[in-house]
Amino acid sequence: MRHDDAISLKTAEGARRGTLAAVGSLLTAALLLAPGSGLAEDIDQADLAQKIQNPLADLISVPFQNNWDFGIGPENATRYTLNVQPIIPISLDEKWLLVVRTIVPVIHAEAPARGLDSHSGMGDIVQSFFLAPRSDPGTLGWGLGPVFLWPTATEDALGAGKWGMGPTAVAVIQEHGWTGGMLANHIWSYAGTGNEDRDDVSASMLQPFVSYLVKKTYTTFALTSETVYDWEASDWTIPVNLTVSQMLKIGKLPIQVAAGPRVYVERPSNGPDWGMRCTVNFLLPGI
Repeated sequence: MRHDDAISLKTAEGARRGTLAAVGSLLTAALLLAPGSGLAEDIDQADLAQKIQNPLADLISVPFQNNWDFGIGPENATRYTLNVQPIIPISLDEKWLLVVRTIVPVIHAEAPARGLDSHSGMGDIVQSFFLAPRSDPGTLGWGLGPVFLWPTATEDALGAGKWGMGPTAVAVIQEHGWTGGMLANHIWSYAGTGNEDRDDVSASMLQPFVSYLVKKTYTTFALTSETVYDWEASDWTIPVNLTVSQMLKIGKLPIQVAAGPRVYVERPSNGPDWGMRCTVNFLLPGI
């Protein structure tokens, strides 16, 4: 068998495993959060659709976010990332919430150039903690706290190989079906995992978001970006995501499904040209 054919077979097998992992994760979540969890049948889907756009809402959400990025490197490789992103608000008292936001990536990255290998596995976990006052509709909500980078990647190519932390903040306002705001953080590395040849981490992330909810149909149109500036490499990565979301119910369990394309208006050398996103989000009341 030729070397190129072997790489193609390995890549196809990795993609197949990535897809099966995504499907398996969704089925597992559906079983864990199945009807019988105590959700009322008369939950206002429009209210849920509005709350889910608010990163500080008193609502547990467990999104399974599937991302495909295309056109990477000279081989126009594809990178698939499943982000499992539980958002858990914890009520501290009548005035304050602690919102814990975790991003667990599972990645399959095709070889971007000849002679390189494809890689599959878990990436680094990013976990944020927001201390936020409860806010009324139509008023500005905000939250502040720390963000942590955990070096959980199963392969060197899938993570930074560094422990990191920094500040994070979020601001959001909702009124008349509109939601707008910004989430931001900066992460510095402060220790390595044993390989001193790895680059330090110093990266800023800006996530502006705006959405509009059509209350009669529980449909949401959203425009977002996850802009990252890498201070070590002096590189911008600026994707623009357009998604359409729909509230649904499986028995008593409310879920939101979303899909849409993204384009990269700025990217590092050999970065992706464009991509797609498909998300299934399971919803529960806050705790």
